[in-house]
Amino acid sequence: MSVVSEIRTLRKPSGRSGRKGRGVKTHDGKAAVVFLAPWIIGLVAITAGPMLMSLYLSFTDYNLLSNANFTGLENIQRMLDDTRLAKSLTVTMVYVFVSTPIQLAVALGLAVVLDRGLRGLSLYRSIFYLPSLLGSSVAVAVLWKRVFGVDGLFNQFLSLFGIDGPGWISQPSTALSTLILLHVWTFGAPMVIFLAGLRQIPREFYEAASVDGASRRQQFRNITLPMLSPIIFFNLVLGLIGAFQSFTQAFIVSDGRGGPSDSTLFFTLYLYQQGFVNFSMGYASALAWLLLLIIAVFTAINFWASKFWVFYDN
Repeated sequence: MSVVSEIRTLRKPSGRSGRKGRGVKTHDGKAAVVFLAPWIIGLVAITAGPMLMSLYLSFTDYNLLSNANFTGLENIQRMLDDTRLAKSLTVTMVYVFVSTPIQLAVALGLAVVLDRGLRGLSLYRSIFYLPSLLGSSVAVAVLWKRVFGVDGLFNQFLSLFGIDGPGWISQPSTALSTLILLHVWTFGAPMVIFLAGLRQIPREFYEAASVDGASRRQQFRNITLPMLSPIIFFNLVLGLIGAFQSFTQAFIVSDGRGGPSDSTLFFTLYLYQQGFVNFSMGYASALAWLLLLIIAVFTAINFWASKFWVFYDN
């Protein structure tokens, strides 16, 4: 019994050590609060605060020049009657669901080519990634406008073959196509991610398939695509979100008007016009929350559909 008592005595912490442990925990807690304070302040002041204010303004008639008056669901009713809003949604949907799949297909194709062990892989990877860094810049949008203008570089190239090209940006039937092409050109970021994913696929799978007589196409369909499906899903979600938020290209190419004939009137550009041209900040706030809702819905659909075609190791 005495031995047991001594063991219990040894295992029992003294009051001093307990107070010391509590002091250390308190000190660590204060340090954590100090280090988290900048992030918390930024979250409240830069993100959460403006979002809550935007939510409030979406139910008002605020116009930057007078006080905000609560109008209830008037902005929502205005959306339902707004024909230009419907046009901007149509243009945006076409842009998103045409450019994003093509961009991912081009990125995946180039990643497969680069994965075959080319010399100077780092150089090619850097060159192909460069458009992703520059594609959303004002300078590239201005250059794109010059290239596809009436006297632009593209029409000068066509003239070498006796073809008189139109003003691709000034024609309603082709203006949106030039912006889609610009978005596809920024394939560098998903390509690098695809390339990293391809490097993680075990080579033994391809060797076994080759022994069984599988062709390159069969290996790509039955090995590469299933093993790469989580990466495809990741790029698809990010690509759709980024495409819905595209603004600079349409603003520069159309001089901020969305022309010709609203053929490049992206949703974000229309939101900008309402908020900073017409000063209808209340209505613009409502449009911003509509965009958030649209992105959230399509993202949720992607996550729901992923269980049918995305395969994980576990």
